[in-house]
Amino acid sequence: MKVVGFTFVRNALTYDYPVLESLHSLLPLCDEVVVAVGNSSDDTLALIQSIDSPKIRLLETTWDDTLREGGQVLAVETNKALAAVPADADWAIYLQADEVLHEADYAALRAGMERWKDAANVDGLLLHYRHFYGSYDYVGDAARWYRREIRVVRPGRGVYSYRDAQGFRKNHNEKLRVKLLDVTVHHYGWVKPPEAMQRKQETFNKLWHSDEWMAEHIAPAAAFDYSQIDSLQRFTGTHPAVMQARIQKQNWQYDHDMSRNRQRFKDRLKHWVELRTGYRPGEYRNYKLV
Repeated sequence: MKVVGFTFVRNALTYDYPVLESLHSLLPLCDEVVVAVGNSSDDTLALIQSIDSPKIRLLETTWDDTLREGGQVLAVETNKALAAVPADADWAIYLQADEVLHEADYAALRAGMERWKDAANVDGLLLHYRHFYGSYDYVGDAARWYRREIRVVRPGRGVYSYRDAQGFRKNHNEKLRVKLLDVTVHHYGWVKPPEAMQRKQETFNKLWHSDEWMAEHIAPAAAFDYSQIDSLQRFTGTHPAVMQARIQKQNWQYDHDMSRNRQRFKDRLKHWVELRTGYRPGEYRNYKLV
């Protein structure tokens, strides 16, 4: 079974992406990992080149900064990396630069890829998500945090990155047919020093919105205010081993008062139903479970 990883990244140092940890979590699973490194204003290229592995294949790209609707440029960059995946690969594993796999899930992921490798009716594999917020001690538990996404696809089936690169579709806008695995992606996109998070907010929202929207909704600030969150829960599990050094270097403090958790009634109802049935009412599903 041939497995190839793929990802994209730009300005990883400026926005404090755990991209090295992300790539190191992919390498044990893959025969090769394609990294599309966008034109950066920092030393992101040198950072990726510092990885001591013959499995890493660099693809230098230039972002189209005029694409400012719906995060489209993120899908464009994802597709550049996906297009570089060899056609003879059985599976392609996709992680974004702030997503990390846990070594405890490797066996389940390998087993799922082996099990469904020759299943013609399976286009991809669906993974669970855990979204950290503010620090490495809290996870979002409101319904607005997506709980599953496709992160393993078959190359060569007309699969492409969809909208803002959160998921995938194939051919003429068809949803992928997927199997759900008991594997969890650790998403650290909302865990950064407050200064780096503010820089990301002021820059990345431009990929979705106009200058007028930015001026109205994103106030310039020295640091991001993490207190404006509806509901969190304390994380009691373990982080991937590749994240331990980064976690130990955390140089800011964030504590969430659980008594301040506030969710709308309909979100509390959704959470109640999900806990008891596993079904989330009104959930957006960019896939077909088979």
